[in-house]
Amino acid sequence: MSSHLIKLNNGESIPAIGLGTWQSKPNEVTRAVDVALRNGYRHIDCAWAYGNEKEVGEGLRASGVPRSEVFITSKLWGTYHRRVEECLDETLANLGTDYLDLYLIHWPVPMNPSGNHPKFPTRPDGSRDRDESWDIRDTWKGMEEVLKKGKVKSIGVSNCSEMMVEKILTTANVIPAVNQLELHLYNPQHKLVAYLKAKGIVVEAYSPLGSTNSPLLQDEVATDIAKRHELKTSDVLLGYLLKKDIVVLSKSVNPARIETNLVGALEAYKKLTTEDVVVLDNVAANGKQKRFMMPPWGVDLGFENWG
Repeated sequence: MSSHLIKLNNGESIPAIGLGTWQSKPNEVTRAVDVALRNGYRHIDCAWAYGNEKEVGEGLRASGVPRSEVFITSKLWGTYHRRVEECLDETLANLGTDYLDLYLIHWPVPMNPSGNHPKFPTRPDGSRDRDESWDIRDTWKGMEEVLKKGKVKSIGVSNCSEMMVEKILTTANVIPAVNQLELHLYNPQHKLVAYLKAKGIVVEAYSPLGSTNSPLLQDEVATDIAKRHELKTSDVLLGYLLKKDIVVLSKSVNPARIETNLVGALEAYKKLTTEDVVVLDNVAANGKQKRFMMPPWGVDLGFENWG
């Protein structure tokens, strides 16, 4: 079912539709992963910071689908930038696997590893306690090390602007395979996507329906196109990104929606025309540009339309 694959720059392939697990409660995520894998998904997107990787692993085992057939991604959290392998080992133990298919730097913001909170250390003024003496390029060296050891098959980044990717590339031996970004109808980031494609870096879209409560489902342009092709609006929003060779990570814990997201996205991929994609490409520029995820990191990440 999810045989739509995209080639990475190291020869590996990534399934173009994945199940996201952010904000999935531990008691719900086991079933969501199990249902997704039984219904044809072969790509699960996780992160240390989500706090539910043990349950993701339980879902993987419950499904009966062999580990070798599932593409698993996880992410290095900010308080572990000086301890890449330690964070990875925690993730592997929680998932119950001895390797990842893809490991990403979650945000290019190193945070104090000895701060007052394991995930979000803060300074006395309440701002994020960033580890300002640590260089993101050294984090990337740590990522390259775990790749060399065979603990991960591919490495990449997440939430990185062109400025940040360029910085990493100045000392990188391995070009990131992927950059996972907030990408959707209202935040298409055309310039950044074109830059990444030119560098051979595959783009992944999180929040393809617009984050919590899926606000993009109300968009009139996407809804009109959906009606014309006898699709659901969600199908169009996912299929639109697939048409642009962008990996989509849709998140749901509702069994019916998990299945329809996969089937509908593939259906829209087949039905959407070049003209439809052009129309959808222009929605944000026509007054609807909106980014939903803007954590208060207290540092310029180099993105357009931030804030």
